[in-house]
Amino acid sequence: MTHEIAVIPGDGIGQEVTPAAIDVLEAAPVDFEFVHGDAGDAVLEETGEALPQETRDIAADADATLFGAAGETAADVILPLRSVVGSFANVRPAHAYPGLDAVQPQTDLVFIRENTEGVYAGIESEITDGVTTCTRVITEEASRDIAEFGFDYANQNGYDDVTIAHKANVMRTTDGLFLDVAESVGDERSADYDTALMDALAMHLIKHPEEYGVVICPNLAGDMLSDLAAGLVGGLGLLPSANVGPDNALFEPVHGSAPDIAGQGVANPSAMILSAAMMLDHLGYGEEGDRVRAAVEDVLDSGPRTPDLGGDAGTEAVTDAIVDRL
Repeated sequence: MTHEIAVIPGDGIGQEVTPAAIDVLEAAPVDFEFVHGDAGDAVLEETGEALPQETRDIAADADATLFGAAGETAADVILPLRSVVGSFANVRPAHAYPGLDAVQPQTDLVFIRENTEGVYAGIESEITDGVTTCTRVITEEASRDIAEFGFDYANQNGYDDVTIAHKANVMRTTDGLFLDVAESVGDERSADYDTALMDALAMHLIKHPEEYGVVICPNLAGDMLSDLAAGLVGGLGLLPSANVGPDNALFEPVHGSAPDIAGQGVANPSAMILSAAMMLDHLGYGEEGDRVRAAVEDVLDSGPRTPDLGGDAGTEAVTDAIVDRL
């Protein structure tokens, strides 16, 4: 069976790490047909649209999408793309790899982030000069969807520890609803879980990440906490992610477009390649996904490495090494 994959490199280093992921996928091997689409800052300047309708259609029609990085137009590109594929769950693993100088080498976390609402719902307004508002949206339906996904993920992937992150002591109505619904899902399943205030959780994650497994989060909290966890394992160049919907999904590295190093050929392709491995899992190629992860881990352990990990190798050299391992 041939799977159609939408490939949208986006901005900055997305243009460099996305081809690296394609090279690895072609070595896996699985029968893919890659359909390319354009989006981002340069596309906006050229066409007046950061995310053309043609690119939206490519992502909507594909079996899955690989996305590289968003620049200044991130809100106009990645948020709509996640909506196009019907994504309600953002899955962000943070894993410490052997051989790297991780702050906390015992880290093995997965953040399950609600992907459709919260302050990222985009409801902002200017009441008058110098006064603006942002409306935070939390619904029972979306809270239940993400909680069920999170508990299912923990069960299917062997995580015993589930934590529900919230700030219901201050945002009593919105996070109060999120917490109540998530707890009810855990209770219905007779699952073991803890709850944690998201600010206190940030501190505890830094000190004792080994005490946590799956963390179910509202949208903004999941974004912030997963970036914090990146610092524990060696940086954003190591964190993949999946945006999962009922019938479609989009896979992207957690890092941004990194304009300071874009075009220099030194971007770490690991997060993008690990995102491609998550795509293989999603499409039913778990064995191939495991092989890709093993190849990435071997290269991270023994080298070559990009400058962000203390090495002097470029994107192409690291990609070639991963392909060689495969």
